[in-house]
Amino acid sequence: MTHPNELLELAVATADEAAALIARERTGAGADVDTKSSPTDVVTAVDRAAEELITRRLLAARPDDGLLGEEGADRAGTSGVRWVVDPVDGTVNLLYGLPAFSVSIAAEVHGQVVAGVVHNVLTGERYTATAGGGSFESSPAQPEPVRLRGSSPVSLEQTLVLTGFGYRVEQRRVQGAVVAELLPVVRDIRRHGSSALDLCTVAAGRVDAYYESGLKPWDHAAGALVAAEAGLVVTGLPGRAFADPLAIAVAPSVAGPFVELLDRLHWS
Repeated sequence: MTHPNELLELAVATADEAAALIARERTGAGADVDTKSSPTDVVTAVDRAAEELITRRLLAARPDDGLLGEEGADRAGTSGVRWVVDPVDGTVNLLYGLPAFSVSIAAEVHGQVVAGVVHNVLTGERYTATAGGGSFESSPAQPEPVRLRGSSPVSLEQTLVLTGFGYRVEQRRVQGAVVAELLPVVRDIRRHGSSALDLCTVAAGRVDAYYESGLKPWDHAAGALVAAEAGLVVTGLPGRAFADPLAIAVAPSVAGPFVELLDRLHWS
């Protein structure tokens, strides 16, 4: 059986290559933009080129593996390993030059995510995790990986929350109503525009909780492992799986009341 560390090593090397490609090509990304589920849900030639690079690199190293990518790559494989890839998580940020877009690569073994990397293209911050091996952050300023352990707010009133919004108007309307009810109860709310980086940000303890609805596997596969290995509660609403429909990652000290609050707001 392939060890998670071996899969992580390949994922990191591949994410580094893809991030370098995106950094080189990003200034021209706005010249070739298509839409997907709505006029605000966009894909660029840079997204597609990055996914092609990642697919080639991973399958050249491991030709029997499966692969699922946001921009259309879908291969079953025969090894029991499947790669889950978001070549650019935060494409709108890429178009606007905001420093919050990332390459996200996760490795599943028989359906269970065992390794993952999220690489912030512009800052060089890299978040990694293996199942049972902890999660870590490194950067150009701090090359030696630092273990991530989340935060410990003492109450909901002191909980800083990250969230994100979908692309469809009707979905945004519901999400906005939830935020209106949530905002008076917590410390404040942030929105960065990259779910993979959001999950890593809460893992690093820079915020205390994150939630978002409508995520796809490539949005959260690597980031959710980073969050879980940092000791966060990674869950869905009561009785529901993670990301079905809500993805939640929250500090254990406020996990109970935070999940209860989201459950009430989403189903009231």
